[in-house]
Amino acid sequence: MADAVPPQPSQPSPPSRLPLDWIAASLRRERTRAGLSLSELAKRAGIAKSTLSQLEAASGNPSMETIWALGVALGVPFSALVEPPVSAVRVVRAGEGPTVASEQAPYVATLLSASPPGARRDLYHLRAEPGAARVSEPHIPGTVEHLIVSTGRVLAGPAGETVELEPGDYMTYRGDVPHSYEALLPGTTFVLVMQHV
Repeated sequence: MADAVPPQPSQPSPPSRLPLDWIAASLRRERTRAGLSLSELAKRAGIAKSTLSQLEAASGNPSMETIWALGVALGVPFSALVEPPVSAVRVVRAGEGPTVASEQAPYVATLLSASPPGARRDLYHLRAEPGAARVSEPHIPGTVEHLIVSTGRVLAGPAGETVELEPGDYMTYRGDVPHSYEALLPGTTFVLVMQHV
């Protein structure tokens, strides 16, 4: 019988690396929002322009310190540069969402979206008829739109991500990118809330 081989201590697995394309896209987005050139951002962050150029091309090997310095130079938190992308469009269909009923009256409230701290919101009621879509240019950076359909049907959202909505449906999306609204039925009405941070 062969001698038993003593178990080997397990090697810690290497930490998983962030996909460089996440970081590259975040850097380009935030640098563009800040209106900075590659040279200016590199100077403010105290890194070589070639390093920044490589990072925005999704090559290179950024350290935490480099990403942190870029975040400080851009005025954004570290997480803004390393968070995985999430869908910028969220839809709550009629009848969905957390609902609370009143004990005193036939009244039901459904929370569609809570306002983040420090945000300002403008509220609009819109009427639209079928025909040409209303195309909107990007609003100020950080703008988020919230749309709730009252009557009819509307096709709305960012370019390439439009969604068809019916009465009672709720949708939220970035308003700082090109977006549009198109009535699909006569007498379409909806409420639009523009949130500015």
